[in-house]
Amino acid sequence: MARDNINDILVFLAVARERSFTRAAAKLGMTQSALSHIIRGLESRLGVRLLTRTTRSVSPTEAGERLLQNVAPRLEEIEAEITAISDLGDKPAGTVRITAIDHTVDTVLWPRIAPLLREYPDLNVEISSEYRLVDIAAESYDIGVRHGDQVEKDMIAVRLTADVPMLIVAAPSYLAQRAAPTTLQELLRHNCIVLRLPSSGGTYAWELLDQGKPVEARVRGQAMFTSVYPMLDAALAGCGLAFLPESMVAEHIHAGRLTAVMRDCCPAFAGLHAFYPSRRNSSRALALVIEAIRYKE
Repeated sequence: MARDNINDILVFLAVARERSFTRAAAKLGMTQSALSHIIRGLESRLGVRLLTRTTRSVSPTEAGERLLQNVAPRLEEIEAEITAISDLGDKPAGTVRITAIDHTVDTVLWPRIAPLLREYPDLNVEISSEYRLVDIAAESYDIGVRHGDQVEKDMIAVRLTADVPMLIVAAPSYLAQRAAPTTLQELLRHNCIVLRLPSSGGTYAWELLDQGKPVEARVRGQAMFTSVYPMLDAALAGCGLAFLPESMVAEHIHAGRLTAVMRDCCPAFAGLHAFYPSRRNSSRALALVIEAIRYKE
């Protein structure tokens, strides 16, 4: 196969995985028109359609799905071997791709990774902030970050934090208008700041405790967001109750900008863990990043 075909297949794989020319173009740093031209050329040379295009979506055809399922793993194996060979050099090099939510990136990952990049100038890290549950193997990420109880059993998991205490908080201005809830029944009548889950499209049910037993509170409210920072801003503005990590709200509680309620109903979530497939364990770049971000008591 001509070398150009391999490069074009890599472009196809990006489009097929993203199910979008727009997202694939952004990831590859190319224009959508350039991507379309490459895909059309590849389809012409192979003599088959690889993608079904509509006004709203892009999906692989039967031939495209076969290419995605059978060729992509082989290209990943080649990439892994090339990485392993480069690791034999004196300076660790390569790119480590990580997916995590924005708050974790800001408070856990970046403070630990930044010194590593200064020490190893040939090491690159690409961090994607998103809330959906990413299939890191399918989307070619090296590391994912989730709470310990969310990590698949076939992954290698490395603890990043101690358990994560959660709190229900509201601004004094909100509590001045409505009495603070003391029971789950009262909580459900309050204006709560809701998190929409991008993976399912549904809303997050607050995972609380009722007399020590786990319960899910399906709260409602006027404000709904897809990330935690706007939820914090809405709580500070007096828009309602928010369920957030204690580390995120502690300084605001201390300063009197927020008040914690129903503390006995708030659990500590399992600590954050980095996880990755065992087949990527040979990379020195990955090993350096894992060592830098792991939890040190």
